[in-house]
Amino acid sequence: MTLPSSPDPRPRAAARHSTAHYFLEALVELGIDYIFANLGTDHVSLIEEIARWDAEGRCHPEVILCPHEVVAVHMAMGYAAMTGRGQAVFVHVDAGTANACMGIQNAFRYRLPVLLVAGRAPFAVHGELPGGRDTYVHFVQDSFDQASIVRPYVKWDYTLPSGVVVKEALARAAAVMHSDPPGPVYMMLPREILAELWDDDAMPTYPPARFGSVMAGGIEPELAWAIADALMQADNPIVLTAYLGRNAEAVAMLERLALVCGIRVAEFNPVTMNICQDSPCFAGSDPGALVANADLGLLIDIDVPFIPQTLKAADRLRWIQIDVDALKADIPMWGFATDLRVQGDSAVILRQVLEIVVARSNETYLKKVRDRIASWRPAREATEARRSSAAAQKGSRGAINPAYLFARLQALLSEDDIVLNEAVRNAPVLQQQLRRTRPMTYVGLAGGGLGFSGGMALGLKLANPETRVVQVIGDGAYHFAAPDSVYAVSQQYQLPIFTVILDNTGWQAVKASVQRVYPDGAAQQSDSFLSRLSTGRQDEQRRLADIACAFGAHGERTDDPDALDAAIERCLAAVDGGRAAVLHVAVTPL
Repeated sequence: MTLPSSPDPRPRAAARHSTAHYFLEALVELGIDYIFANLGTDHVSLIEEIARWDAEGRCHPEVILCPHEVVAVHMAMGYAAMTGRGQAVFVHVDAGTANACMGIQNAFRYRLPVLLVAGRAPFAVHGELPGGRDTYVHFVQDSFDQASIVRPYVKWDYTLPSGVVVKEALARAAAVMHSDPPGPVYMMLPREILAELWDDDAMPTYPPARFGSVMAGGIEPELAWAIADALMQADNPIVLTAYLGRNAEAVAMLERLALVCGIRVAEFNPVTMNICQDSPCFAGSDPGALVANADLGLLIDIDVPFIPQTLKAADRLRWIQIDVDALKADIPMWGFATDLRVQGDSAVILRQVLEIVVARSNETYLKKVRDRIASWRPAREATEARRSSAAAQKGSRGAINPAYLFARLQALLSEDDIVLNEAVRNAPVLQQQLRRTRPMTYVGLAGGGLGFSGGMALGLKLANPETRVVQVIGDGAYHFAAPDSVYAVSQQYQLPIFTVILDNTGWQAVKASVQRVYPDGAAQQSDSFLSRLSTGRQDEQRRLADIACAFGAHGERTDDPDALDAAIERCLAAVDGGRAAVLHVAVTPL
């Protein structure tokens, strides 16, 4: 008979793992779904841990490899724009940070949460520690202030000093990036720190419920009453907005408030779809046309409501500002006067105001509003006539009219398709012709860096695999977008997107900017704006779609307006069949 053994009285040694292991654990605990990565020698411990976790069947955030960092950052932005949840982006020391910087600037201006993580060149030179310097680049990639590359465009930056605080540091990063107004954060991980070994007992968790973000809310009842009273007293109130639509509930609140109060709404350089364009209150994208006759203006979630030097009439107007980022503290000079400024969640604040207006409304007031809205019909009909007239002008072979192209896209796309507008100088034309009626179906340019739409399209598709995503981009911006990386990722991770390239053979924005400052200058006289990307030589080729074809996409070019519909339909069929598609269109040249 075998007697049962006695319990071993000696304490069991705690499990030990690398900092990289606990870093991955923290990402899981924070609910991070994806790591958009461009890896290097600084990530060896993370790569090793991911491989070990895979061998053990342990779940971790899915790694999406991006051949260029600008695509990685913009993918994270697209995913965050649709879900509200920040994801991780891994880049390689100072070099990868520099490549990511333009995307991070865009994320900052979009107010989207992104966790940018870079390694640091190892500091141990003589083999004193695991992970120390073992190759040439570890010397030349060691910089005095790596974070300075992105510091103007992040809410927080931090170098991990020890693996023992890795989970707390990541909890802090996540809280900062998600707190209103949200934005990117930056963490640097020295290679030796990632290779450190720590006991499980030294790694407590930092749950978001206790260490999480702080969100904006409503305002004091007195302020909500003051805004409601101003709207009800006004004879011609207007709203200017750009990114209110990042919250679908805010769109519904604005549409209801506009109808109840008789407010005309304009989107100037919109970042999102902020009001249904079929609403009688939608008034296009020209603030000047509204300001001239308005007696009250609301600035709701907008960075640049108009250009002050071209709209002096705005100075006489009473302005109320409602914004998740009212002070614009990260824009050194802002320059827009407001008479009442409140910061908070526009959806909550508009609901507060709406409830007060509804409670105070009587039939006399409601009739006044109905009559006001009815009086806008002639102006809306005139706008529609101009839009239709522009869309009817096809252009000619080799010079397709962008308005006609966008009108054909409008006819062939669905209301649920997501459209990214990086048409640059043709962006206002797209806004007029390619009308959006549902929240979260439009993304415009918020930041200062072109080349955002390819990566963002992939991130949007990742978050909405059943939704068609359409990227409209100028040929100049297409070069900035790292298109080879875009379509490599599209193919590898089965994220088909539809790209329409507007090829006017150069940068119209550069030409137009010179003309505004020097309308009769030497550049205008000689037509020399240093903005053409084509010489017109007979042997010259511009096969922009071939970049996508190299990675399995469907690609074609057209310069014939009568061939547009068939070309668009072929591209849509390819996308619906699981392949990315690129349509290269020769539009009116510079």
